[in-house]
Amino acid sequence: MSEDYTKDLSLLGSQEVKYDFDYNPDVLETFENKHQDRDYFVKFNCPEFTTLCPITNQPDFATLYISYIPDIRMVESKALKLYLFSFRNHGGFHENSVNMIMDDLIELMDPKYIEIWGKFTPRGGISIDPFCNYGRAGTKYERMAEHRMMNHDMYPEHVDNR
Repeated sequence: MSEDYTKDLSLLGSQEVKYDFDYNPDVLETFENKHQDRDYFVKFNCPEFTTLCPITNQPDFATLYISYIPDIRMVESKALKLYLFSFRNHGGFHENSVNMIMDDLIELMDPKYIEIWGKFTPRGGISIDPFCNYGRAGTKYERMAEHRMMNHDMYPEHVDNR
């Protein structure tokens, strides 16, 4: 007999989804990780992230890379999409937006490890690529976060979104 993985999800498959145009972490939903006995990465590539400059109200565009090692709960992808969409009219600096997303996902899932890297398109000839990460305190994931932070961007990758 197959298990119902979607019993706690209200957005997946719904035809009546509401898109919030203002920051709304309440739209996030989780489901149970069925492989809690193993470490593995889940990576979301989000090439259509938009937010507003808090000073000029001009749109800022980015690709976000969200990678995490789940523990008990995992974020549902449609809910994540709607959550990221809610930044569309939110005025926030690039660095703050990326850290807000990480904080909300930590509060939601309590992952073993998470990192978020924003690749914002240039404006005025400058692009900004904020990176933040977190590893659960007192565990190997805390050491992993420290190592990844200390070695972050030592070998820059090919940038193809700008």
